[in-house]
Amino acid sequence: MRLVLVGPPGSGKGTQARRLCERKGLRYIGTGEILREAVNQGTEVGRAAKPYLLEGKLVPDQLVNDVVAELFNREQPRNFVTDGYPRTVDQAIAFDRILRHSVLGLDAVINFTISDDDVVRRISGRWVCPVCKRVYHMVSNPPRVAGICDVDGAKLVQREDDQESTVRKRLAVFHSTVDQLLAYYAGLGLLYEVSALDLPEVIYDNIMKIL
Repeated sequence: MRLVLVGPPGSGKGTQARRLCERKGLRYIGTGEILREAVNQGTEVGRAAKPYLLEGKLVPDQLVNDVVAELFNREQPRNFVTDGYPRTVDQAIAFDRILRHSVLGLDAVINFTISDDDVVRRISGRWVCPVCKRVYHMVSNPPRVAGICDVDGAKLVQREDDQESTVRKRLAVFHSTVDQLLAYYAGLGLLYEVSALDLPEVIYDNIMKIL
């Protein structure tokens, strides 16, 4: 089973990727994770990518492709799910080459559909305790007293990544490339959609129905 999961931040694709790995024995391929691993290992690609990660910038396509190729050359995974890769058509074309080199092909590309407003509500509702690090959500998991941690009484704070302005910037970056990416995979007959608004177990069942 070889899958690509596509969706905006907050769509739940990471949760489903982990679930697929646990239940189907797939190799998880998340570019953020493997880039950090390459940096920690001090590989040539990792050294090139490190400045971008430190500055919170998008790593250029070529470097991302190189670190994915490095992974496939080293581990040669046969069954996997990707989370956040490919992000652009150029990355998708490069990934096709990597897979052909390993005599592999994709089974499906699954797009998690959700509106920007729903994403903002999901992510910007998160608040965290700076002391015990417990995470709350103002709708689905609120503290007993607004703005105060249930455990230690500390005042809750919101991470910069969870603030609405930051979320909308991340969404703008996502939308700048996703339409072309989806069109590319649709042209290959690989594209399917699931609603990201369902419960996690329902989303998983819908993915299984597709496969």
